Amino acid sequence: MSHQPYFNDEDSNTSANAAFDSVLAARLSRRSLLRGTASMAGVGALGSAATLGGCASFSPVAPVNALGFSPVAKTMADQVSVPAGYTARVIYALGDPLSATTPAYKNDGTDADFGNRAGDHHDGIEWFGLDASDQPSDTFSSRGLLAMNHEATTDEKLSSFFIHANGGTSTLPRPAAEIDKELMIHGIAVVEVQTDGKAWANKPASPFNRRITTMTPVAVHGPARGSEHLATKYSPDGTQARGTLNNCGTGRTPWGTFISGEENWFGYFFRDAKDDDARKKDKQVQALNRYGRKAGAASRHGWESGGASDTYARWNNSAIGASAKDDFRNEMNTFGYIVEIDPYDKRQALRKRTALGRMGHENATFARVVVGQPVVAYMGDDSRGEYIYKFVSAAKWDAADARPANRLAAGDKYLDKGTLYVARFKDDGSGEWLELSMNNPVIANSSYFEFTGEADVAVFTRLAADAVGATKMDRPEWSGVNPKNGEVYITLTNNSNRTPATADPANPRAYTDLKAGKEQKGNVNGHIVRLAEKNPADASFLWDIYLFGAEASADRSTVNLSHLTDENDLSSPDGLVFSKATGVCWIQTDDGAYTDTTNCMLLAALPGQRGDGGSKTLAHGDRTVTTHVGKVQTPATLKRFLVGPKGAEITGITETPDGRAIFVNIQHAGENTKMADVNDVSKYESQWPANAGYGAGRRPRSATIVITKNDGGVVGS
Repeated sequence: MSHQPYFNDEDSNTSANAAFDSVLAARLSRRSLLRGTASMAGVGALGSAATLGGCASFSPVAPVNALGFSPVAKTMADQVSVPAGYTARVIYALGDPLSATTPAYKNDGTDADFGNRAGDHHDGIEWFGLDASDQPSDTFSSRGLLAMNHEATTDEKLSSFFIHANGGTSTLPRPAAEIDKELMIHGIAVVEVQTDGKAWANKPASPFNRRITTMTPVAVHGPARGSEHLATKYSPDGTQARGTLNNCGTGRTPWGTFISGEENWFGYFFRDAKDDDARKKDKQVQALNRYGRKAGAASRHGWESGGASDTYARWNNSAIGASAKDDFRNEMNTFGYIVEIDPYDKRQALRKRTALGRMGHENATFARVVVGQPVVAYMGDDSRGEYIYKFVSAAKWDAADARPANRLAAGDKYLDKGTLYVARFKDDGSGEWLELSMNNPVIANSSYFEFTGEADVAVFTRLAADAVGATKMDRPEWSGVNPKNGEVYITLTNNSNRTPATADPANPRAYTDLKAGKEQKGNVNGHIVRLAEKNPADASFLWDIYLFGAEASADRSTVNLSHLTDENDLSSPDGLVFSKATGVCWIQTDDGAYTDTTNCMLLAALPGQRGDGGSKTLAHGDRTVTTHVGKVQTPATLKRFLVGPKGAEITGITETPDGRAIFVNIQHAGENTKMADVNDVSKYESQWPANAGYGAGRRPRSATIVITKNDGGVVGS
């Protein structure tokens, strides 16, 4: 995620939701829970995940039971550092051609045709294998497609200055030619990669290569399709939309497609200072405020200033026409969803899966599917004080759908109909999933916001979660499911708004940390929460906190509760992916708190199970908070594997099926460079990856690297 204020400073949840048991019991009616599942008394008897007999599990193909590498030291060097015995190579960077006719990237701000080039800010990434006959393969490990997000772009004020010759324009109105380039560097890419047995490389002329941008036509699916809230001048019937935006985390579906979360998209829209008055009594005023677009809010890039064409006018979210069909007042409502593509078939349009709710989606991760049971996906809404969600499909899993004739039709089957739930954590280490549908009387009869049907719940999901009393969390980001026991891990990156007065068992720390002598307050370093369910579709869960981010030197009684050392201390966990090949849990950081000591990093972990630790009571003035913690960490269970270049976040990660190559994204190296210094190489914060020998020019670029073990072995072993 970008560190720009348009993103993680968003803090629109002003609901009065209490964190735990003070929510009225009346809101927890039996109808508001998953029907026909275990009662909370039953949850108390579940014990640790080892006793959860209903959890699906499987054995990794190349299990790693011990982390067999020496930890990488913390560093602020402008390079990618990996353990001895490993090699990291850049294979795909901003501007790289994705067609045979696109010229090589000059990296001097004069390049064009970004619709046929790699986009910016590489983020979540997934592997889709290809065999020698161009057919999908779950086992072929030397050739495949990387489907990935291009989340955002590096900017200081308005302009994506590294892609413009002189840094671009930082005042309004902005030139259309600059905006046209910026519209193309956001979105999704599919790129073919292959190894000759010696080195990996991308294939610029591959027919599978594909870009999806902010301008690509897309189809709306699920309960919001045809809603009046999605009607625009472009699609008066609310069934179509354009583009995908600020795509962050990713996932791979059980039927073999790629899904992506539209995260902090709200900052791209402008809303006039008098728009509330223009909308009069429209309930969307409440929704716009709840989703971070107050009247008078400026947009991140000023794209709405490029001219009268719909290309630019759509970024003005104001009610200026006679109706919603005459302007783009609802354009923002077409963003904020999980989107799905078939990376093998560029003929089929991207689909927005509105049944999974509208929020600042990070990613979606799936529970292991079981024949005859629903498909279940877990999601986080990445803003301060937002919620954790679960989607349960109406359709039951059919094993034939693991290799369907039409993969997106399988997506229609499992993702267009189902029920969305939001998590409520209790202080005794249990929790429950609250139903977000018109079947829940709290929503159907809500005085907080008027819900008239399932489309309203899909479009205004945050307000539905507010209404039922979900637990506010410290920026829920990536979720991952442990293949060994089915437990769900969710990263909670940090929260500068967490205070001693609002600390609770699931978000128990509120403390002061110093960075270069300056105080940082709140949950500065973040943590990772862990859920255990008897069955993924159940109403209830048990939870603990698997890992607390902290500096090694921090007080172990109040901050460094996981007893981190110099070999594994970290701040702001963000990306989290379990390896299907090895079972290793990979943890990535997106940090601004510890960057006076180290750049962002990737760590390898061998987690245990929920309940393997104990309880911990923290004092906050005259009140105490008792939380549930996992076992303390050692370098045997958690170890630093990589440190990135200056200014960079370590983002997505994926692997070949044999576990012998991993692909990692390095996002926004050099992002703290000043726009005024764009043509002064000596003042760049970073010159990566050019300083690693990749590509022309010296301007920093987001990029994908491949990491292999020099002896050809399994990564992490």
